[in-house]
Amino acid sequence: MERPRRESRAVQVGNVQIGGGAPISVQSMTVGKTHDVANCLREIQGLAEAGADIIRVAVPRPEDASALPDIVHGSPVPIVADIHFNHQYALQAIEAGVAKVRINPGNIGKHEWEAEVLHAAKDAGIPIRIGVNSGSLEKDILDKYGYPKPEALFESAMRHVEICTKNGFEDIVISVKHSDVYFMIQAYRMLAERTDFPLHLGVTESGSKGTGTIKSSIGIGTLLADGIGDTIRVSLAADSVHEVEAGHEILSALRLGRPGVNIIACPTCGRLAGDLFTVVEEVEAAVKSRKFEKNLNVALMGCAVNGPGEAAGADLGVSLGRGRAHLFKRGEILRTVEQEDIVAAVLETIEAWEEEEEKVEG
Repeated sequence: MERPRRESRAVQVGNVQIGGGAPISVQSMTVGKTHDVANCLREIQGLAEAGADIIRVAVPRPEDASALPDIVHGSPVPIVADIHFNHQYALQAIEAGVAKVRINPGNIGKHEWEAEVLHAAKDAGIPIRIGVNSGSLEKDILDKYGYPKPEALFESAMRHVEICTKNGFEDIVISVKHSDVYFMIQAYRMLAERTDFPLHLGVTESGSKGTGTIKSSIGIGTLLADGIGDTIRVSLAADSVHEVEAGHEILSALRLGRPGVNIIACPTCGRLAGDLFTVVEEVEAAVKSRKFEKNLNVALMGCAVNGPGEAAGADLGVSLGRGRAHLFKRGEILRTVEQEDIVAAVLETIEAWEEEEEKVEG
């Protein structure tokens, strides 16, 4: 069953399309200093290898703006310049060839400065992301609502949109991130109902790898399940690679992601008849490192009660017994393997499956 999706405008960020029915892209942000070009590019490379489609770099200092040409030239994916207040940095970023600028036009001062940035972006053919956060709302809007309510985030975003449209600029992506998951969901729903600009989803200041992933999965996942959202970033107080991995896992869980192996594992109980924990960890690690590009559901089950049914219902499955397991392929038992051979047997079957599928498709 095809999931209905909100119709949005198409915005081009380098070679990645956001909105307009394009696949949902995964973003992240570097944590090192942008002016340290060598280290910044190493971090970008690692994020790209993990699956980041678009990467943002912070530009809070003149030396960061000066480093952007080298960053853009050396990056394998589109680079977004994250800028606050200083319109000169935005102009330098555009001249450096970044694929997008994240800046709120209303925060850069004089109207002529706003216009200068917007006209430069339009001439260069690059979009701007209006990025509203609950922690940085304009004082008058915060005074009006008394708290960063969803309505406050929506009003702030539309204020910046109005500045853009008055200057003839509509190549816009919008985000309204909140640290409160419920408020974040409501703010994005307001935008989804009242605009057709593409939306960048995220929960800001979400927390550590554990709690932050949970909050982001709820907030981003709820909206994506409703067909809202065109690009995502999972924001974590952790290595940015985890942000990318979590983003792809959210998409995969909703059947919105790239081709890949989906691991299903039972929660275990007193019926567990083998070392399922080790099997799951080792299979997941191997699948992640080998980056299989086939849509396969692999079920790793721990007993004879639910195991055969779940394993048989998957593309590939394992049902543990006492010291051994049945290996299933689309409901048919392939063979019985010993506990210590389960991981190798699963991986060998996935690899052979890929070869068989390629022969059929060829």
